[in-house]
Amino acid sequence: MMPEQAVTATAQVVRRVVLIVVLFAPGTLPGEAAMPGRAAESRSPCAVHHPSDERIPWHCRRLQRGETLETLFGRRWVDVARFNRIDRRHAQPGREIKIPIRLDDVAEFTPLPGRYPAGEQDQQLIVVDLTEQFIGAYEYGLLRFSFPIASGEPGNETPVGEYRITAAHRTHRSCLYTIEATNVPYPMRYALRFYVNAQGVSYWIHGRDLPGYPASHGCIGLADEQMQRRYYGVPPAPVLEDAKRLYEWAIGDRADSGALLPLSNGPRVVIHGNLAKRGDEGASNP
Repeated sequence: MMPEQAVTATAQVVRRVVLIVVLFAPGTLPGEAAMPGRAAESRSPCAVHHPSDERIPWHCRRLQRGETLETLFGRRWVDVARFNRIDRRHAQPGREIKIPIRLDDVAEFTPLPGRYPAGEQDQQLIVVDLTEQFIGAYEYGLLRFSFPIASGEPGNETPVGEYRITAAHRTHRSCLYTIEATNVPYPMRYALRFYVNAQGVSYWIHGRDLPGYPASHGCIGLADEQMQRRYYGVPPAPVLEDAKRLYEWAIGDRADSGALLPLSNGPRVVIHGNLAKRGDEGASNP
């Protein structure tokens, strides 16, 4: 090898090492003071531990100025977002996220089983795993698709148990909660009602934002980037329409005018996990 070739090869190796260090180093933003320890970052996706995390090697990294899921992972950003149970509005500089060591490990990521024997008799079955923060749509026991969720936060837990979708409402809005710093009722588009408690409070599966941890008042939220662009201005080009896909699958070929649509025999819903308890405390909860 000629001397100049050796120098070129060395430079290429150095560039690769620098790229790896930049991608996997925790880091802080320029001019940002070091953050407190992990105990103070309980709302970081890195501090939320799911059983499936154990089988996928990952590294916690704070996003730097100018970094987004798209700039770091290209077309694979959706896989990393699913793994973190987060959307692009919340994956902003300064936030920590879990970065899989091998992107192939999270290709079309889902922690749910491909087969659910208890649902083999159900034409449609919705399974919600609160521990994993994921929801799955099953047909005769086979998983058709799945999405990350944001379920009830501590103190406002999503009720566990077996239910059935009794109503659908494509243009639903909360009658209890508003968009932050506004008087606009919180939009709960593509809503599927699965439970009404003793006080008459309804619990829905609906579109919302995904911050990477349980954050609702009891409902089950799925990504709705169209809604986020309209009310929050981001993302500029919506991609994730998880709530819409589940909604359209659940109502099938029923005529939908956008008004409340009662369902006499909607899909069965099974909700399990250790983050929630069956609750009658506590109108629609986003």
